[in-house]
Amino acid sequence: MRKHVTYLGVAALLAGFATSVSAQDVTADTVVATVGDTEITLGEVIIARTALPAQYAQFPNEVLFDGLVDQLVQQQLLADELANVAPRIELTLRNERRALMAADVITEIAQSAVTEEDIVAAYEARFANAEEIPEFNASHILLETQEDAAAAKARIDAGEEFSAVAQEVSTGPTGPNGGNLGWFGMGAMVPAFEEQIMNLEVGEVSEPFETQFGWHVAKLNEERVQPQPTLEDLRREITGQLQEEAISAKLEELAAETTVVLPAEGDFDPNLINNLELLDQ
Repeated sequence: MRKHVTYLGVAALLAGFATSVSAQDVTADTVVATVGDTEITLGEVIIARTALPAQYAQFPNEVLFDGLVDQLVQQQLLADELANVAPRIELTLRNERRALMAADVITEIAQSAVTEEDIVAAYEARFANAEEIPEFNASHILLETQEDAAAAKARIDAGEEFSAVAQEVSTGPTGPNGGNLGWFGMGAMVPAFEEQIMNLEVGEVSEPFETQFGWHVAKLNEERVQPQPTLEDLRREITGQLQEEAISAKLEELAAETTVVLPAEGDFDPNLINNLELLDQ
């Protein structure tokens, strides 16, 4: 049975039962347990909860509450056994405090520095002078020899459907689907093939031509301008970019306002960063 009355009140409150402790009375400084002269507060329990892995979300709050309080109590019992705090612990605490405070400022900048207007303006600026990028939908027949390719072209010129000829004679992997290559942009195909496609009109069939894969007869089925990504497509990317810029600008501003002294070249041996013995001196 737990002996701390305040803890019982808070546990019951969190479990949803009637209690004499009102929600207005509970703060982050409310004591939930004591270990000797050390008080463990509700705020410490909440912070410990935020550090739990996601899989702990499946447990009821009352189970988590009891477990976290027990964990903090056990940690305090063990911590009280430490007569002298090692320098490495103090240094670690300094680094963690610095990192947590910096992260809090970063979060504030990220949340406040970027507005919807900024995102829209950045999106519009990105595409204001953007060139139209062509995309092509083409089909081809791949054969081993020029003679075979010329024969396939002659059949198409005589009125046979391109797709039917491709299904019958093409040795390429697209043969079974009529030689269709789908949509592709500049640079997706080998230069010799791309050049042929770019010189065709929609619906036109090329003369036989050779690439490193063999002999081709190609047809340009359709041509279009590459669809422009929407604002929603790029929202996360643009937001992240603007946030990074805002954070960098803030750092530059702070550095300009503050005297920062960095080590000069040669002042310290870089290998010292691996000398753990220095932490125990």
